[in-house]
Amino acid sequence: MQIFSFVNQKGGCGKTTTAVNLAGALSAQGRRVLLIDLDPQAHATLGLGCDPGEGPTTLDVLSGTCTLSEAVVPVAGGIDLVPGALSLGEFEERAEHSLRPEQALTHALRELDKEYDEVLLDCPPRADGVLTANALRACDTAILVVETGAFALQGAVKALSIFEELRARGDSRFEMRVLGTLFDRRTRFARDMLFALHARFGPMLFESVIRTSVRLREAAACGVPVQVLDKRSRATNDFAALAKECLVGQADSAQVEDLAPTPLTGD
Repeated sequence: MQIFSFVNQKGGCGKTTTAVNLAGALSAQGRRVLLIDLDPQAHATLGLGCDPGEGPTTLDVLSGTCTLSEAVVPVAGGIDLVPGALSLGEFEERAEHSLRPEQALTHALRELDKEYDEVLLDCPPRADGVLTANALRACDTAILVVETGAFALQGAVKALSIFEELRARGDSRFEMRVLGTLFDRRTRFARDMLFALHARFGPMLFESVIRTSVRLREAAACGVPVQVLDKRSRATNDFAALAKECLVGQADSAQVEDLAPTPLTGD
C-alpha cells in the first residue's frame, strides 16, 4: 500500500482537484484506491458528492471513536472515501492536550494495509497543523501541488523548505515531489513558469502537468471524478499520465528495495 499526501501552505493551487481526480485515474486503471479527506473545508468530500455531515468522518477516525473501515464510503469512479468535516478543526484544538496526536492516522491505517493499493490524503492548506503532520508521518510521498501562476515559484520554494524542515525534524521518511497544475499552455507566462519549475526542482517535478479545464469544474459540480464525466477529455488524459508516473515510481522503488542488501539481524 502506497500513501500519497497532497500538500501546500496555501489554497487555490488545485490540491483537492488533484487528489480527487488522481484517485479516479488510479481506480480507472484497476487500482484499489482510498481517499481520506483531512481538510476541514471538506472540499474533496463535496467534490465526490458526499454530505460531510452524515455518518462517521475523519474526525471520528483520528479521535479513535471509529475505525477507518467503519468510516469508508464508496463513491463514484470506484473510489472509497473517508469523508472530511468542518468539525475537523476540533482535532487540531484538542491536539494541544493529547499525547503524540500526529501518529493517529498512521495507527488507523494499519488495519487496511492489505485492502488498498493506494491511499491519497488531501491535506488542509497549511503546513504547521497537526492534520498535515498526520499526513506527512503516514505517507510515502508528499506531493507539493503548485499552480503555474504569478508568484507561484516563490511560494513553492518556501513551502518546500517548510516541508523538508518538518521531515528533517521528525521521524518521517516521505519523498518530496512537485506537481504543476492550472497550466494554460496558450499563455507565455504559464510556459515560462513551467520552465522555471523544471529548472528549480529538476527530477522532483513530475513530467505530467495538469492543464486548466472546464471539465474539472463540471466534474466537481456533479460530484464525480472527471473520468466518470468525460473519459476522453484532456483532463482525463492528464490524470491518466500522472497516475502512470506514480505507478512507475512505485515499481522503481520496489526494484531498489529488492536490490538493497539484506540487513544483518541482531543488535
